[in-house]
Amino acid sequence: MTNRNYGLSLRSHLVPQPAWLPESAWPFRSFGIESNGSRLAVNEAGSGPVLLFVHVGTWSFIWRDLVTRLAPHFRCIFFDAPGNGQTQDRSDSAVTMQDAAEAVATVITALDLEDFTLVIHDLGGPAALAAVAGMPERVRAIVAMNAFGWNPEGAALRGMLAVMGSRVMREFDVLTGLLPRITSSSFGVGRHMDELSRQAFRAGMSRGIRAFHDYLRDARRCVGLYQRIARALEGPLARVPALTVFGERNDPFGFQKRWKDLYPDALQVVIPKGNHFPMCDAPDFVARTVHDWYRECVVGASEKVLIEKGR
Repeated sequence: MTNRNYGLSLRSHLVPQPAWLPESAWPFRSFGIESNGSRLAVNEAGSGPVLLFVHVGTWSFIWRDLVTRLAPHFRCIFFDAPGNGQTQDRSDSAVTMQDAAEAVATVITALDLEDFTLVIHDLGGPAALAAVAGMPERVRAIVAMNAFGWNPEGAALRGMLAVMGSRVMREFDVLTGLLPRITSSSFGVGRHMDELSRQAFRAGMSRGIRAFHDYLRDARRCVGLYQRIARALEGPLARVPALTVFGERNDPFGFQKRWKDLYPDALQVVIPKGNHFPMCDAPDFVARTVHDWYRECVVGASEKVLIEKGR
């Protein structure tokens, strides 16, 4: 159940805590896993049924408040994609969605994860779903938080990806730090964060800002990756339980409806006045929602006791 057959060697490869990330803001110890030229910064907390959190673009600080609430009931695993946060990217070339998908697959295999629930956000959706398309038997359920998992369609969505993924916008952000500042505000992840936490988030996002824009650019054109996902969603992943959590103010492209088309029995939750990071807007509510949904819709009666251990 707890999938801990990965040995002690990985945990000995600790990533040094950077000066810009104080322990009071980040109560986790990151360890490194090699993936295609990157040294992924991976974290875990808690024990019990496995939740694998995947985000691509900013970094795993977005999961902090949710993980601390879920760790009493679940084993939570989360990491920084190539080029993001604490992950060390050893390549000079632009990162791609395929790089991110390979990173997800590497974490799954390195930690020997089985029977886990994917918790995906934003571009973590396509990256994670592409990764598990080749190992769908390992996935027990899916939680999508302001995420998508299909070829982006429509002029508005593709236009947004084109603008945000442009080199002009990328270099503008490098010079000004505008997007990290906006994202660390109450409009982004910072609604319930103190200033020290906001500063830590900005520092982690800023050091990977070029990768952020490169991922957005590639998300518009990685057709082969979306084809793999479509086959998996129409096939072996079509029958897993699903939960979607979206901010009330941030579903301009109708992603929730698309998830409901894919998973007619999905539980869909909307966070009042929520934006793009619902897990940061309402961490207590989202944690309770995930916990209760998992208990009622994913596990059998014999396993319910395991996730109640923290109560």
